[in-house]
Amino acid sequence: MGARDEDVKVLPGDPPVTVVLRRSGRARRISLRVSGLDGRVTLSLPPGVSDSSGLAFAQERSDWIRQHLAKRVTQSPVVLGAHLPVLGRPRRVEAGLRAKMSSDCLTVNRARPAGPQVQKLVMDAARDALDEASHRYARAVERKAGRITLRDTRSRWGSCSWQGNLMYSWRLALAPPDVLDYVAAHEVAHLVHMDHSLAFWSVVARLRPDWKVQRDWLRAHGATLHAWRFDD
Repeated sequence: MGARDEDVKVLPGDPPVTVVLRRSGRARRISLRVSGLDGRVTLSLPPGVSDSSGLAFAQERSDWIRQHLAKRVTQSPVVLGAHLPVLGRPRRVEAGLRAKMSSDCLTVNRARPAGPQVQKLVMDAARDALDEASHRYARAVERKAGRITLRDTRSRWGSCSWQGNLMYSWRLALAPPDVLDYVAAHEVAHLVHMDHSLAFWSVVARLRPDWKVQRDWLRAHGATLHAWRFDD
């Protein structure tokens, strides 16, 4: 796999913990990470550190690993009767003739699985809201937003390319509207400064004076947006 190799090991204990060993030429020290989204435990090893040394490092921190795994957000399948917060409003998934979203319902075709239909409704809502917010903020900073795309990203909520194209997680439609709006402001601010300098944050603050509140919400509750499963 080039500069990066992965192997899977198991830490003994109650319960046993599966650990992904990742060797990277860019790593400078042993690091341990527990994903709040899927519970993946990753042990990154720099060159020259043996697997046994890395596993010993993880074993010393096994209690910490299990505590974090215990805090994982419970996965929620999207089925009939479920309530999803879309654009700040709780909406019940109900059976009908065709897929559509109303003020309090997400209606799906009863002849097909609910999850994929609801996902499309959420994505459409996200696209409309993020398109509006992105162009509104782009006008405010006298820039022009490029292509806007949606993905189901896990490592970031949005990004801005050097060409001015914006990418967002469609799961932002499941967050409070102010949070979605902040992410749009954040990415549009990169049209002015392609970094996270003080100048960049001053642009964000001009667009969203309450940006810290929204950022903190994402840090505290972002994993809950990924807890919804649309594959049923």
